[in-house]
Amino acid sequence: MADRDRSYRFDQVVRGDRTNYQSGPSTTQVLTVLTLLPIGGTLLALAGLTLTGTVIGLCVATPLFVIFSPVLLPAAIAVFMAVAGFLSSGAFGLTGLSSL
Repeated sequence: MADRDRSYRFDQVVRGDRTNYQSGPSTTQVLTVLTLLPIGGTLLALAGLTLTGTVIGLCVATPLFVIFSPVLLPAAIAVFMAVAGFLSSGAFGLTGLSSL
């Protein structure tokens, strides 16, 4: 019998000698959801517009990349070699300074 008196429902909150029954979400939770829904929807719409613009830009730029690839590929290789040279030069300089 004593066990039956101490059983609680999952939505029952016991504080001291008082028992409060919660029937749903609090006002703060409802206001939070109502505030975040428009913000989340707006950000989702902006993400969709960004994705659409990226796909359209890629569709437009792909033929240009194919046409100009004989010029772009050697230019990309030259830029890569220059950047690699600067980075390795800096690494060698730091290694030399740290060995002193």
